Amino acid sequence: MIKRIISSKSRFGWVLFHVFLGIVSSITPWGLIAWFYLVFATSFYVVIKSKSIFPFCLFIAYLTSFELLARMSQTSPFIPYELGKYLLFLMLCIGVYKFKTKSHIGLVMVLLLLPSAFFDLSGEVNRGSLIFNLMGPINVAMAIWLFYGKSISKLQLIRLLRISILPLIAILASTIFKTPSYNELEFTLGANFATSGGGGSNQVSTVLGLGMFISFIFLINKWNLTGYRITDFLLFFLFGFQGLLTFSRGGILGGALGIMIVFYFVIKTPKKQKTLFKLPNLGKAFLLSLFLVLITFQVADSLTGGLLSLRYLGETEGTLAGTKEKSLNSITTGRVEIFLEDMQLWGDSPILGVGAGASSYMRNFSYFYLSHVEMSRLLSEHGLLGLIYFVLLLYVLVQILLKKQTPMEKGIMVAFFIIALYTTFHAAMRTYLTPLFIGLSLLYVKPTLGKKTPAKGVKKLEPIHPEPVSVS
Repeated sequence: MIKRIISSKSRFGWVLFHVFLGIVSSITPWGLIAWFYLVFATSFYVVIKSKSIFPFCLFIAYLTSFELLARMSQTSPFIPYELGKYLLFLMLCIGVYKFKTKSHIGLVMVLLLLPSAFFDLSGEVNRGSLIFNLMGPINVAMAIWLFYGKSISKLQLIRLLRISILPLIAILASTIFKTPSYNELEFTLGANFATSGGGGSNQVSTVLGLGMFISFIFLINKWNLTGYRITDFLLFFLFGFQGLLTFSRGGILGGALGIMIVFYFVIKTPKKQKTLFKLPNLGKAFLLSLFLVLITFQVADSLTGGLLSLRYLGETEGTLAGTKEKSLNSITTGRVEIFLEDMQLWGDSPILGVGAGASSYMRNFSYFYLSHVEMSRLLSEHGLLGLIYFVLLLYVLVQILLKKQTPMEKGIMVAFFIIALYTTFHAAMRTYLTPLFIGLSLLYVKPTLGKKTPAKGVKKLEPIHPEPVSVS
């Protein structure tokens, strides 16, 4: 089934199907359950028998991206609540066993996490809490172990991005369908659950921000996403608009950060190489993106009566009323306080930490609150080993930056890593996004220069046949 999706010429048809899937999922969970297992049953055997890493990428990216929609549709236990963690772990284990790896950094990172599973200074951690807290960073390490040194072609990258955004379109459709009439909405300076379709506003915002980023990549490169440029523009607008209305800032800021990173890599490319690599015109792309962002924000801000602007300025009901002082902690919705208490726990147990999952039971002011910053959780629960884990993660980023890739592909991969890493600073590792996109960011996109003579030092590869974009 996955092969049929990526090879189909009916781009718009599959977009409409996923819009329909999102709407149906808002009414009953059985449509999503049936589709998920149909895709799994028809693709799993083909994927594990493949000698290429590409089918693994497609399978993992497509099915794990349904994690949030499954939560919103309440498909558990048929589709587990933490689908991304379990499915990723299964496929990453199979992939590590099946494909040779050029680096064992990921293995070292896994080993660094294991000691904290065998002790608990709080005495409160159960098996479910242990799995909940360990699976995210373990999957990141496993993804690095699997994808390090693997390569795909540019055409495969485009297809990977296209199939990755389809479940996000279903989530977008579901949130819009579930959102009450705008005349009935009551906006405050806190996260808005009415516009997040029944999912956590932070997680929904994160996914919508990712969708905004991916649709932007298709727009500026004029790659075929839906088959029609006008619907490509519409998708970008709707991802941004609905993400803004959740009033959860992290996800939209993450998408914007990814866009700026891609711009940076295009800007710093010499003019001759821009022509060689057929990079988009920066002036036009910049003006286009700026116009779209401003229009999207202005429409959303007008709808909320100006509260959206205040929200992004860090204002709260308390700060406006003068009963609460505006501070970094209020701007980050209490994340700084949790971070500082995690640092205190690390100071008390600097070598091995307090044990996986124990930190939320051992804080004072933020007792029982989950860490929103993964770095502080790693330090408080894993101690010095958690610090080494995080340093290795940053080392992986350095390796991506040092890769000799064409500017656009390098910008996309660096943006994937930064978005995934940034997400851990406002949503920890509670979604599929961080391990999946850190893994995908390690893929080397083989340069393809068509019929032109390759640049010095770049191997000549088979040409890519461009996919035309229909204009409505």
